[in-house]
Order: sequence, then C-alpha cells, then structure tokens
Amino acid sequence: MNQDYIKPDNWSIIEEGFDAERVKSSESLFSIGNGAMGQRANFEEYYSGKTFQGSYIAGVYYPDKTKVGWWKNGYPEYFAKVLNAPNWIGINVEINGEKLDLASCKVVKNFRRELNMKEGWYNRSFEIILQNGVEVAVNVNRFLSLEIDELGAIQYEVTPLNQDAKVVFKPYVDAGIENEDTNWEERFWETLEVKNQDNQAYVVARTLKTKFTVSTYMYNSVLVNDAFSDVKPIEVAKEASKISFSYEIAASKGQKVTLQKFGGYVSSMNHPVDELILASKKVIEKANEISYNQLFENQKQAWAKIWEMSDITIDGDVKAQQGIRFNIFQLNQTYLGKDSRLNIGPKGFTGEKYGGSTYWDTEAYCIPFYMATKDQQVARNLLAYRYNQLDKAIENAEKLGFKNGAALYPMVTMNGEECHNEWEITFEEIHRNGAIAFAIYNYYRFTGDYSYIPEKGLEVLIGIARFWHQRATFSTYRNQYVILGVTGPNEYENNVNNNWYTNYIAKWCIQYTLEQIQKVNSDYQSDFTRIMNKVKLSQTEMDSWKEVADNMYFPYSEEYGVYLQQDGFLDKELVTVAELDKAQRPINQKWSWDRILRSPYIKQADTLQGFYFFEDHFTKEELEKHFNFYEPFTVHESSLSPCVHSIQAAVLGRMEQAYTFYLRTSRLDLDDYNKEVHEGLHITSMAGTWMSIVEGFGGMRVKDGKLSFEPKIPSQWKGFSFKVNFRNTIVKVEVNQNEVSIKVDGENDFTVLVNGEEHNCHAELGSAS
Repeated sequence: MNQDYIKPDNWSIIEEGFDAERVKSSESLFSIGNGAMGQRANFEEYYSGKTFQGSYIAGVYYPDKTKVGWWKNGYPEYFAKVLNAPNWIGINVEINGEKLDLASCKVVKNFRRELNMKEGWYNRSFEIILQNGVEVAVNVNRFLSLEIDELGAIQYEVTPLNQDAKVVFKPYVDAGIENEDTNWEERFWETLEVKNQDNQAYVVARTLKTKFTVSTYMYNSVLVNDAFSDVKPIEVAKEASKISFSYEIAASKGQKVTLQKFGGYVSSMNHPVDELILASKKVIEKANEISYNQLFENQKQAWAKIWEMSDITIDGDVKAQQGIRFNIFQLNQTYLGKDSRLNIGPKGFTGEKYGGSTYWDTEAYCIPFYMATKDQQVARNLLAYRYNQLDKAIENAEKLGFKNGAALYPMVTMNGEECHNEWEITFEEIHRNGAIAFAIYNYYRFTGDYSYIPEKGLEVLIGIARFWHQRATFSTYRNQYVILGVTGPNEYENNVNNNWYTNYIAKWCIQYTLEQIQKVNSDYQSDFTRIMNKVKLSQTEMDSWKEVADNMYFPYSEEYGVYLQQDGFLDKELVTVAELDKAQRPINQKWSWDRILRSPYIKQADTLQGFYFFEDHFTKEELEKHFNFYEPFTVHESSLSPCVHSIQAAVLGRMEQAYTFYLRTSRLDLDDYNKEVHEGLHITSMAGTWMSIVEGFGGMRVKDGKLSFEPKIPSQWKGFSFKVNFRNTIVKVEVNQNEVSIKVDGENDFTVLVNGEEHNCHAELGSAS
C-alpha cells in the first residue's frame, strides 16, 4: 500500500481535503466512462497545477511511428496510441474578474470528491477564497449517459458566500490537445471546422493517418436558483481549434448560479463524415427533450440494472466491499458488449499507457467476467473480435517467416496488426496465442454453446496450431521438441528457452484443435467441408502437429520436484522476495533491466498460470508443491498477479494468504500498490479481482457440464454473495461462516454441485443449502 486517502465506503469512492500532490492519482481513480467514451476526472475549470488531461473515444486511435535506437527486421512500424480526444468538459470560471484556479487561490476548504458507483456519477465540491477576497462555494456533477452513449452532462454550480459577485462561465470545446505520451511529440488531430449556433458549438477534427473524424460538441444552459434563465453569451471566441462562450451573471450573496453543459463525441465510426454535425444536433435535441434531471434519473436506473446482475456483496469488510465494486464498476464503464469492433484496453478510458485496445488479458481474465455477468453474446462478441482479425494474425506470422496460414495474434492491437514496440514482448511473448485458444474452450465449457467453434472458432484454432507446429524446433540432443527464444508471462525473463507455460499451452492448443476438427467433422459436416476447403488442411499436416504435441519437452527439476519456469531458472541466485530489502521495491522502478533479467524474481504467475488454466490436469499436491516453490520468488509487480495467486491460495485452503492477495488485487489502484495509479487504472486485471471471489472464495468451476462450487470464506468476512448467468440460468450464491445457499431463477430445474455433492434446485428462485 502506497496511499491511503480514499475513505472506506460500500458504494462510493470518496476523497476529502485538497492536496495538489494527489490530483493526478485522483484523476485516474475518479474516471468515468460509458463503454463508448470516457474521461479522467480532470477539473472542468482552469487548473495551473500538475494535471494529466485525458478524454478518450472507444476505437479511435493513432499509429505513432515506432521509435527505436536501431531497426530490427520485422519490427512493428507503429505503436497504436489511445488518443487524447478533444476536450468538451472545459468550463473556465471568473469571479469578479479573477480566474477560478484551485492552485492559486488563497484558501481551499471542504474539498470533496465522490464517485458514486451505485448510480454512475461523479461529484466534486469545495469552498474557496480567491485572491480578490470573494468566497464562493462550488458544486459540480458529471456523468456519461448510458442511455445516449454519445452524450455527457455537467452541472456546474457557483454560490457567492460573502458578497455579491459577477460570475462568468466560459464553457469551451478544444481540439488543440496533445497526448501525454507520444514518440515524436507530434499532434494527432487536425481541425476541419469550428461552428456555432445559439448555445451550441461544434469542432470537427480528424486524426492524422487513420482519418477518424469526430464532432466534439457542446450545448449550454444557465440557471439561477435552479430556474432556467435566458442569459445569452456575451462573447463567442473562435480559434483555429477551439470555441468558447462567455455567460455573465450578476449573482447576489447566497444565490446559486448554474451552468448545465451537454457535450460529447459523434464519430465517423458510427455516422457518415458529412453528417457529424447534424448527428450532434440530434443528440443535443434528444438530451433537451429528456432534460438533465431526467437523464440523471435514467442514469441511476441504468446502473441499477447493471448491478442487479454483476454486484458482489461482502458483509463485514468495507474496504474489501469497496474494492470489488470499484473493479466491477470500472469494467462496466469500459466495455458493455454492445459493439463487436471494440475490446477492453488495459487502461480503459483512464490513461494512455500501454496503448492498443487488446492484450491477452481479454481472453485470460476478462471473458470469464463478461461471460458470467452478462448475456453470453457479449463474450461471443469478444471471441468474434479475434476471428474478424484472423487474416491480420496470419499476416503478422508471415512477417516473421511463418507460412501456410499460421497465425500469430498480436501482443497489442487496434485492428489486428501487431503494434507493440518492444521486441522481447512483441515477438517472444507468443503465449498469447494460447490464451486466445483457451478462451474458445472456456466459452464452450461455460456456456454450452458449441456453435461458435464450427462457425468461426475452428479457423482460429487451426491458424494457432499451425503456428505452434512451425514455432517448435526438434532437438536431436533431447530427442524432443523445444520452443526457443521466448518470453513467458513473467516478463522479468526475456529470450529464454522452453518456458514451461508456453510449451504446455502450445501442446494443449494442438491437442484441443485436433479434437475439435474431429468433432466438427463428425457433427457439423457442412461447416467442416467449408473450413477444409478454405484452409487446405491435410491429414499429413495434422499428423505432424500431433508429433510435436506428443513429444514436447518440459524442463523439470528432480531435486525440487517441480517443472522449471524455463531451462535456466536454477542457474539463478535463488534469493526469495522475503530476503529482498524493501527499499529495493518495486524492482521495476529501482533496478536496471539487466539486473532484473538475471534475478529469480517473477513479475506474475507464470508456471502457476498454467496450473490455474489447467487445474484439472494436476493434483492438489502438485499445485501446492509448485505454489510453495514459485510464490516466494514472485514480486507481484504485474496487476495480473495477485488474483491468480489468491485463487490458488484459496484452493489450497490458505485463507489468510488468499485474503491478502484479494485485498491487493481489489485495491491495487485505490491503494496504489505499484506507485503508478497516476498513469491510469489497471482495467483488465480488475476482472481478475472478480475471479478471485467467484473462482477463489466461491470455488466456482464447471465439471462435466455442471456448475460446481467449493466455497470458502475469509475469517474477516461475515458473508459474501454473487450471481452468475450459467447457460441462461441466473444462479445466486450466498456464503456465510456457517452455510452456503444456492438460488436459481430460470425456467428449468437446475443441478448444482456443492463440495462435490449434487443438489437439485427448482426453477423460480429455488434454492439448495
């Protein structure tokens, strides 16, 4: 834990007291989104202190040219940047001629922020004394509409406290923005048009290279004591990329004056380029018809519907409760499953680091959350995203010399093309191919919907199997197949040979693909014929795949009785994390990369990632032996690490350890464990937090097509509950220190396993205890 200023609360994230050193962290923590766009919690008014300005539009990106010391053959030409979009939230404020600025005023008191997760809104309030002696109270409410996902709304209230005052609101739209993170300090947007009409304004801008065109718009209303006023702009200031209105109100002492601002983005992803302003006007018209107050009520109802299915309750531990709801809230703000062109970026709408929209995190961590808390179509859309980019994955492999339809899915992508800028990650962390295949298997295992495999999934599996077959090398020394020069999930080892997890998932992918080819041939003959005609797969080729899978090499230590993370792991000086000086942590911020690579320290679950995916391939005793060996060397400096270890600790009955890991994953950002929350939140790992409760403490698995639970409860909790949508049956699990209750809401009777015993639940909220 590196910060502790967020107030414990079951449903809200709350900050009290203004501290300039916390501003950038809070901008991340209080971010809002609606699946189509999102924003860091920047101040609407001018702020001269340190800030990280950020607004983002789903699917809009820029291919920033890769910057390296020297070029390597096959290196990605660009790194896809999540674009800082034009700023629509801006509302500069002047009080008696002085600019309102929290960084330069005399006094700030009663400063408070609240992100209400239950209802989906962000509020900020404070009182200040300006240098001119005027004291005012400010209250600002902001939300991004779930009902109209191209719309955001702000209500900015100012009340003079010690004298009458002239208040000037200066709302603006500004496309002259830059990314915090650029390789060449270049601008990513060009402004095409700046236009206004009455209280409306539009700035149309286009991204360079990718040519996304966006209308950023605003509509402003002035209220006095909550009554609409006919105040008109006293000035309209137009610049090359910016437009600003000025509204002047003479406010009496104690009189509240308000600017209501509608704004947002209408993009060429969803509308013809020549109709963007017209589409913006239609959004404004619809918003005005509904009204700010009704939109706010509708927002609460929309979030209530989301929470009805996705909420996890924890009784007796407020920080744990706050943590899981924060994670679930941010996941739903980032992706709602409406658009199969979109995916879940590692920072969502909260920052620019990492770039890209898709990592292996989606398949390994996020799909289970969306599969269980929403309709299965949402998870299917995430699988279809990869199918739609299969041709690009084949191109990615061809660039490296692979052939015959071998597919290497990108480490990072926006459009299916590899766009990561680190060689040892881009071309060596090939295990991501395995996660994509595993997600197809996991989807069928959980939903029972096999149709995806003959329709789309089998082509993906074949491309991946072809890659693994070609990537493996026959070692005459070992008389087995090896996979050389890779980076496993533990990115603190690069260019190693025979990473156990990579070899294991490669073997599994080939075997699983061969099984599915046989099943599709048997049960879906027309699909089988279509696919085989397309991919030109022969029995001879499949036999050569099987030869590789059947003879894969796995490094193993007889001395320790464990699979080795990679061939050279035991050559390292095996000093545990407990023996490491705490002042050296986190090592990724304290040590040279050379020193990290030579150390035994593990960034995240690696060998143990394989034990998590393929739990039923190993005994509990084998898991325990590997957990005991590897966890002491794990520094958990990846956001993806604590959740896997929490699940495995729960399986082993180590509840204190499981609980500690759970707190770390659920409050990773709230407590800033890795000292980087100012850069944005760790969205994809938040799905792992959900898994640590549902799969860890809840013990949820699918066994022989049945839902199974082996619940355990931390001593710190009185009880916990969650829901899952399993094959169109809603199952609610309630656990306390004395009993387990399973309730179902569906049309059919339902059989569930609890601690290995079958229980029959009847439809319409039946239960089994």
